[in-house]
Amino acid sequence: GMVSNWTKIPPPLFHKVVIVLIDALRDDFVFGSKGKQFMPYTTQVVEKGTSHSFVAEAKPPTVTMPRIKALMTGSIPGFIDIVVNLNSPALLDDNLIWQAKTAGKRIIFYGDDTWVKLFPKHFVEYDGTTSFFVSDFTEVDDNVTRHLDRVLKREDWDLLILHYLGLDHIGHMTGPNSPLVGPKLREMDNILKKIHISLLSKEEASLPNLLVVCGDHGMSETGSHGGSSEGEVHTPLLFISSAFEKRSGSPTKPERVQQTDLASTLAVGLGLPISRNSVGNLILPVVGGKTIREQLRYVHLNGFQLSRLLQENTPAYEKDPGYEHFKIAEKSHGNWIKLYLEGNNSEILLNLGKKLLKQYLEALKTLSSSLSKQVAQYDMYSMMVGTVIILEVLLLLLLSVPKALSKRAEFEVPLSPPLFSLLFYLMCLMLCAVHVIVCTSAESLCYFCSMSWLTAVGVMMLISALMCGVLSAIAKIFENSQLPLKNSVVSSSSWSEIDVLILAGTIGHVLSLGASSFIEEEHQTWYFLINTLCLVLCQELCRNNFLIKECDPHHSANVKQNSDSIMETSECKNIDIPAADSSKLGKATSSSEFIKGSEKWISLATPWIILICCRLLRSLNQTGVQWAHRPDFGHWLTSSDHKPELSFLAAFSLLMIFFLVQRRCSLVSKIAMALGLLGVYSYRAAVGNVIFPWQHGGKDISK
Repeated sequence: GMVSNWTKIPPPLFHKVVIVLIDALRDDFVFGSKGKQFMPYTTQVVEKGTSHSFVAEAKPPTVTMPRIKALMTGSIPGFIDIVVNLNSPALLDDNLIWQAKTAGKRIIFYGDDTWVKLFPKHFVEYDGTTSFFVSDFTEVDDNVTRHLDRVLKREDWDLLILHYLGLDHIGHMTGPNSPLVGPKLREMDNILKKIHISLLSKEEASLPNLLVVCGDHGMSETGSHGGSSEGEVHTPLLFISSAFEKRSGSPTKPERVQQTDLASTLAVGLGLPISRNSVGNLILPVVGGKTIREQLRYVHLNGFQLSRLLQENTPAYEKDPGYEHFKIAEKSHGNWIKLYLEGNNSEILLNLGKKLLKQYLEALKTLSSSLSKQVAQYDMYSMMVGTVIILEVLLLLLLSVPKALSKRAEFEVPLSPPLFSLLFYLMCLMLCAVHVIVCTSAESLCYFCSMSWLTAVGVMMLISALMCGVLSAIAKIFENSQLPLKNSVVSSSSWSEIDVLILAGTIGHVLSLGASSFIEEEHQTWYFLINTLCLVLCQELCRNNFLIKECDPHHSANVKQNSDSIMETSECKNIDIPAADSSKLGKATSSSEFIKGSEKWISLATPWIILICCRLLRSLNQTGVQWAHRPDFGHWLTSSDHKPELSFLAAFSLLMIFFLVQRRCSLVSKIAMALGLLGVYSYRAAVGNVIFPWQHGGKDISK
């Protein structure tokens, strides 16, 4: 029918497309005073040339990998992509690169190796550069530019993508107001000039070429990114082609679009299907040079894709305002086509077409807004249940810390008494009632509500038991605090300076991980804390071994004084020592002094040995911006060719942990610890990091 003809992919609008992505390019670097000063050619093209300029708004998180996904898929990535940004897996969603490769387009890429990880085996030629060596401002861009002269002379490509990282590195190291920013912008301007002139000289009569200039994200006033400040989310988006009309008159303020709109626009420009999960709108000025009939066809394609995505994700999609507006515009479009085919080419038909175009654009905007809101909706009920369980376990562990850090190293979780209390059963009933109310009234799908009732009741019982355990532990602490101390001796559960340092250091390290960039040196706080802890331990050992205590014996050379001192020690410690021969006592005393002396020096040397081992471990597994790219033993172990070695090392380490700890454990604790360590190894085997002895060929076990 008519709709199937409308949804047929139209021919491409451009012959060759070059995408130049300048990492951390803020909009004021092009449209502001810095653009006029350091990017004169680009500014001239924007103000007087054949171009369309926009300010693209990026959604948080403003880090590279999620932004590349947004540019190429048209979808809105989530905050989990912050973590994945450090080790980007292959992108499985429908995207522009995959569509271009499927259509036979030859794609060449040079720049940030995140693209190579996201789109493996998609490029006919590529050269990736590392994005984490932020002190490199020059070579990281030179490794991209060195290919330009050779590639621009060739004709064996359709899509060229360049990702420059130097500006982002300058921002991280010195900020957006650094004197290094100007020369880098001038370098980028010369590169854009070279590409533009080359594309103009090689244009064919049938189809023009297109140059796209954009940024993945901006940068804050401190040079970082990841958040939602204005400098981080606003980036320039330029379309430069001879297909556009030459600009005239005074420069106007660039129109604001969404970063996700690029995927839909490039898909139409390259004659490709719009990505299935794209929520972007077609940027109409890019196709503004075409006839009204062609423009209506392009916006209808975009609306059809958005409405289909809405149908797949919303049960009551027919009531959505955007869907209703699209159907009305589609019906009017059919009537307009009938008039057009009848040969009616009057001014009235042209005005009707322009009015219809506005209706389509309004429908697209509403559809995109509805879909974007759906992406931002989270399963709050399931998240709250998980958060409550985590907080209860954390609180229970914190309440058990004083006893765990005491000399007896007790770790008691008072769960058995609360399980038989009235509060436990009342809380279970109340939580089950809340679960029934939430799940029967929830409009959207909820993961926790989709579970079986038996599983849900088990979770409610777990929450109730943990809450009763927390209340029981708090009650016991208050009860113990009311008891008078029998002696003036400090309680064994009191916290020492080292305990306070460990707790404060752990909290400080957790807070240090809240940085927005995630490519800085946050892990250095852990190295600093380990060194500090070793030095404090050394100080504590020196104080215990060399400072004289009140009850310590006064050693002397003769046997009698040794005997008296031992008796004095026994009196101080209330220990009865039988009488012994003076010569035997002298030998025993001298041997015990030798043992104590050797133990003392061993204990003093231990922190320094730990410091040396930590330094060696840092070399075994390189981390951080400055050293992560260097080969080390960790990379060798984690490679797919050395899984047996890694498996042996992991199994040996877990066995050593078991044998070192199990000596002071009860039988139940030994069994629990053995099962826990076996679970750790099984999980690593399930995700493919290690293998079991009976596995062959390194195949992962079923997950």
